[in-house]
Amino acid sequence: MKKRKLEISVISDVHLGTYACHAEELLAYLNSIQPRKLILNGDIIDIWQVERNYFPPAHIKVLRKILGMAAKGTEVYYITGDHDEALRKFSDTTIGNLHIVNKLVLDLGKKKVWFFHGDVFDTAIQKLKWLTKLGGRGYDLLLLVNKILNGLFQKTGKERYPMSQKIRQGTKNAVKHISDFENTAVQLAIENGYDYVVCGHMHQPKKEVRHTQHGECTYLNSGDWVEHLTALEYNFKRWKVYNYDEDKLLPFFVDDDIRTMDMQELVAIITQKKEGMGKAKQRPEKEGEIPLE
Repeated sequence: MKKRKLEISVISDVHLGTYACHAEELLAYLNSIQPRKLILNGDIIDIWQVERNYFPPAHIKVLRKILGMAAKGTEVYYITGDHDEALRKFSDTTIGNLHIVNKLVLDLGKKKVWFFHGDVFDTAIQKLKWLTKLGGRGYDLLLLVNKILNGLFQKTGKERYPMSQKIRQGTKNAVKHISDFENTAVQLAIENGYDYVVCGHMHQPKKEVRHTQHGECTYLNSGDWVEHLTALEYNFKRWKVYNYDEDKLLPFFVDDDIRTMDMQELVAIITQKKEGMGKAKQRPEKEGEIPLE
C-alpha cells in the first residue's frame, strides 16, 4: 500500500522509555507516511525516566525508524523539550538530515510558522523541577493504568477513555494553566510576526485561530503518543490534527514483528548491522544504500 505523502508531520510528547508510551501505534503511523519534513517537537525520549532501565524493543525501533527516514531524505528536526532537555547542549547540531534545535521557524509560502516545545512557559518546571519529576512518575503510573484499561476497552469494542484529560478538565487550575499557556504562546507569536505557533508539552491536540487586539494567529498543538495518539500534518497549504484512532488504514501498516521480537533478537540484528558497516570499509556501499533499516 502506498504511503501518504506529506509536506510536514509534527509529533511530540512520545515519552519513549515510559510504560505509557504507545510505540507500536507510533511505528504504524510513521510507516504509513512519507513526509518531506518530520518535526519532533519535544519529549520524544523521556530522559527523566531512563534510570528505570525500561526501553523495550518497540521503543528502540521507533528511534531506528526515525533515523531511517532521515537517511532516506526526510528532513528531521528534533526540537528539545523538558523531558529530553539533556539534548539541549547539542542544540544547533546537524548530522546529515537530522537537526537538533531548541526552536524552529519555517516559511510556508507567505506564512511564518514558529515551532517550539513550550516548557519555557511552565513556571512549575522552571522553579520546582524536582517536584515536577516526582509528579511525572505519578502521571506515568496513571497513564499506565489508563493504557491497560483502554486495551480492555478496545477488545470489547468500546472507545478509548482519556483518564488524565478528564481529570485535567475537571480541575479549574489545570484548565486555567492550559489557557494561560496557549494565550502566552499566541501573544508572543503575534508580537514576532508569526502566522502559526506550533507547540507540544500540554498533551492537548488543538488547532484554533486566536484573535487579540494586536492581530491574529493560529495556535496548533500536536498532542501526544501516550494518551491521545495524535500528530499535526501540513499538506496542500493546510494544517490538520491527525488522530490515530480515526485512521482506518493503519492496520495495514502495523509492524507485526515487534510483537514477537525479544531483546536477544534485537541485539543480534544490531550486531549484524555493525558487522555489515565494518565490511563496508573494504567494499564501499553504493550511493543511496542505507544500513539503518
